Amino acid sequence: MGIVIMHSVVSVDGFIADENDDVGPLHEWYFNGDTPITEGSDQPYDHSGVGSRFKVSRASAGYVRRMWNGIGTIVMGRHLFDLVNGWEGHPPAGDHVVVVSHRPKPEGWHPEASYHFLDDVTTAIDKAKELAGGRDVAVDAGNVGGQIFGAGLVDEVAMDVVPVVFGSGKRYFGSIDGQHLLEDPHVVIQGDRVLHLRFKVRR
Repeated sequence: MGIVIMHSVVSVDGFIADENDDVGPLHEWYFNGDTPITEGSDQPYDHSGVGSRFKVSRASAGYVRRMWNGIGTIVMGRHLFDLVNGWEGHPPAGDHVVVVSHRPKPEGWHPEASYHFLDDVTTAIDKAKELAGGRDVAVDAGNVGGQIFGAGLVDEVAMDVVPVVFGSGKRYFGSIDGQHLLEDPHVVIQGDRVLHLRFKVRR
């Protein structure tokens, strides 16, 4: 049975982008290594505007491959969807995407893509689990991710921590209130210019 994983690349001080949605050096490790994440794949990825191919360190490649291969559905907010134009209908992992939004899918936008627009986080997670078919659901961090986490719908938190301090910007957990305990990290992997961490959410 799959789990719900909240995930993003994040600065040491907890930001996933600056106030203008610029990720700065946060995604550089995705492109500066010598090992492709998906062997034999030439699919471009343009999340950070680099327009390059994923090549990471060997340690990161093993970790990211395992995570991405386990994902059936990605859940994202409308803001990120608009920023990346939904990855043009080709998510970096999984076969389905659920977008949390009060606005419907843009008319005529990639009708062949399995993208579903729902306006409630609980309904969105239920739909994502259904689509995932027993695989994991990956929730993009940020405001919507924070809402899903705050609603108690996240099983694990995954952070790819990059050694940079932003000072301000878009927070990993959005505007979540209160304290929430996590278990000790059960994954700690040092890559090149990134530290991969995974924590189970304490119930």
